[in-house]
Amino acid sequence: MYFFPFIGGGHQIPMIDIARVFSSQGAKATILTTTPANALRFRSSIRRDQSLNLPITIRVLNLPNDAVSPDSPMSATPSTDTSVLREPLKLFLTQNPPDCIVIDVFHRWAADVIDGLNIKRVVFNGNGFFSRCVSECIGRYAPHEQLGSDSEPFLVPQIPDRIELTRSQLPPFARNKPGLPDKVGKAEEKAFGVVVNSFYELEPKYVEYFKTVLGKKAWPVGPVSLCNRNNADKTERGQAASVDGQSLRNCLSWLDSKEPNSVVYISFGSLARLPPAQLVEIAHGLEASAHNFIWVVGKIFRRAQEGRVGDDENWVPQGFEERMMEMKRGILIRGWAPQILMLEHGAVGGFMSHCGWNSTLESVTAGVPMMTWPLSAEQFYNEKLITDVLGIGVQVGSKEWLSWNAEREELVGREKVEAVVSRVMGGGEEAEEMRKQARALAEKARRAVEEGGSSYEGVDALISELKSLRKN
Repeated sequence: MYFFPFIGGGHQIPMIDIARVFSSQGAKATILTTTPANALRFRSSIRRDQSLNLPITIRVLNLPNDAVSPDSPMSATPSTDTSVLREPLKLFLTQNPPDCIVIDVFHRWAADVIDGLNIKRVVFNGNGFFSRCVSECIGRYAPHEQLGSDSEPFLVPQIPDRIELTRSQLPPFARNKPGLPDKVGKAEEKAFGVVVNSFYELEPKYVEYFKTVLGKKAWPVGPVSLCNRNNADKTERGQAASVDGQSLRNCLSWLDSKEPNSVVYISFGSLARLPPAQLVEIAHGLEASAHNFIWVVGKIFRRAQEGRVGDDENWVPQGFEERMMEMKRGILIRGWAPQILMLEHGAVGGFMSHCGWNSTLESVTAGVPMMTWPLSAEQFYNEKLITDVLGIGVQVGSKEWLSWNAEREELVGREKVEAVVSRVMGGGEEAEEMRKQARALAEKARRAVEEGGSSYEGVDALISELKSLRKN
């Protein structure tokens, strides 16, 4: 089996984990990548797997001498063009045909190449079953088309739960045109099937709906982040942390000093760019809540005339960081942090998140309730799963879908930030029920990936089907 991940962090990270999972269950896995530099981001974990005699390797596709590599930082976006890999991929597949190739849906050009060589193609798109079902039903039935305004709510038709959304929470293609984006939909229609980073027990009604009502062939294989079993894998997953080894130890030591479930972890993923004014509101809300926190501050949105997007420190309210450090209340991390390691720490009791699917699953597997702050992609759908279906989170109040690099006029005020932190981190009945449900899901997630579990069986089912086809 070959695995051809997209270069962006939110898609590359789980695809590498998927390859490792299939390898651990006996498939000979080869990860196709663009350059040695990109391979460095995950080489260490692959070498550790190889030292355990697992059949997994990395293959760098050879680009033409005059080609510009699409290799880019973890902030690569879905619009990043990787078509320069067309001929290198075709040549490699022609010379080394596999039983199957798992490709990321953002390699939009690759389906024609693979199908033209009669190689079985399995698609990975980075989402869960619930969001896929919501997206499909909105596309099929267009319940939002006759609304009077973007803020008017509508019910998603034909799905198992009562889910209410507004047009402002839909991606542009869903607002203006039914169905999935053309190239994405067509690529999936002709594929051998879909691998999904989820597990049956998390969204059972939607696994069944996806397969039976929507007629999709799919294998739930997650949460694949659980293949990272040692601290080295968890620390290095994705890219090098922005904190060095000693700083990370200091951070974990700080967590060790805190009471169980007393720390809020805040991160909005690798793509999100919040404006300085929003960061100020978050800072004031956190301070007013009087709860401990670790805040991973990513890139900051700046208008073009203000200079490029970057990590400008001018937004920090005067004295905020010094007060938090003096009171031992909070830590700011600028850049990338080992999220799994943080969420799994017993002191972390809540996760304020953009509801990216990777972050959602990592919170679930850690048994940590969420404060949901969706921004783009399918994140507003994920929020509904977290809050309305699973009951393991509370909405902060984000109402408008915007591209990761667009200017956000909507600000969530400090009062809402303070209120939602207090609600999730408080000791009330609601908070305790969310925590209890989150812990139950975490246990189910672990059982799903163990031998005999639902996702273990999903991986085994795809491997067995490929083996049977080879015999025929």
